[in-house]
Amino acid sequence: MGDPMLMKGNEAVGEAAIRAGCRYFFGYPITPQNEIPEYMSRRLPAVGGVFLQAESELAAINMVYGAAGAGARVMTSSSGPGISLKSEGISYIAGAELPCVIVNMVRAGPGLGGIQPAQSDYFQATKGGGHGDYRVVVLGPGSVQELADLVMDAFDIADRYRNPVMIMGDGILGQMMEPVEFKERPLSSPDPKPWATTGAKGRKPNIITSIHIDPEVLDRHNWHLQEKYREIVEREARFEIVDAGDSEIFLVAYGTTARICRGVVEKLRERGLKIGLVRPITLWPFPARAFDEVCRTGRAFLTVEMSTGQMVEDVRLAVAGRRPVYFYGRTGGALPSPKAIMERVLQIADGREPDPPGESIRKQGGA
Repeated sequence: MGDPMLMKGNEAVGEAAIRAGCRYFFGYPITPQNEIPEYMSRRLPAVGGVFLQAESELAAINMVYGAAGAGARVMTSSSGPGISLKSEGISYIAGAELPCVIVNMVRAGPGLGGIQPAQSDYFQATKGGGHGDYRVVVLGPGSVQELADLVMDAFDIADRYRNPVMIMGDGILGQMMEPVEFKERPLSSPDPKPWATTGAKGRKPNIITSIHIDPEVLDRHNWHLQEKYREIVEREARFEIVDAGDSEIFLVAYGTTARICRGVVEKLRERGLKIGLVRPITLWPFPARAFDEVCRTGRAFLTVEMSTGQMVEDVRLAVAGRRPVYFYGRTGGALPSPKAIMERVLQIADGREPDPPGESIRKQGGA
């Protein structure tokens, strides 16, 4: 570890990627992630790397495909609509089993939406925004330090499984400044990827493709991918549990929303409520086993998101009907307030059905 550096989240992404051995970045500007390409445009040439602002998101993701196929550590970044445009390329990369890192600093949607922070790309990231039976490992950091750490982890995970890895942050995390310490890690050996298309002198040519015209061949390939995904589920699921020992009500949240919920837990425990927090760190694979642990004491769950309710579906699957699962969310760049979360927790604690999300907004004449 070096001395702590005060950095904006987006810039920490760039620095962590470079320290992880990333030497190629292809992207296109979109708010609120623009500091990532800006930082990479300054830093990559200084370390012998290549920065290229592509003519579009479609071009950028296909450049990532090419660099990854040649064995390079490569990254791209975008937000919301830009990730939508890259989704076809992400499916190609997953189908061709190529490692890369994709950063999504989520903005509000749908459509062009707004530039404010959101978590409404959860389905897009974890269920696959492109076509076909594929998966992307999705990491949901909750601080600038964890953002930097997970970016470095992402390159290792991508190489380990030959699979794209997505960092899913949000506009707040990308723009906020916090102290960061960068872990020193040994870089990979010069030629750790015998499958890469680096020239075939002295060996058989490598062929990288995601097209398999013979249905039997494609069937075998898809089941091979599923076997790899099962291994990822077993080995890579990550989570944090706060106050697991005696809690009867658990908040479930990730990223920036988990920071808000952590404060709610502290305030309500001061008032004598037995409340805890489950924070998924891998959004895919979703850490279902965390709920096996907390269902021993927990009698209810409240999932809090900056969306109309997406991760809550995975929470309900993980809880599997053993306990009630409630939801509270805000959208459009609005943040869930500690007061509103506490009100719903108190309603659950009193045995009442919590107010549905969006009701207070509708009463005020909003959407």
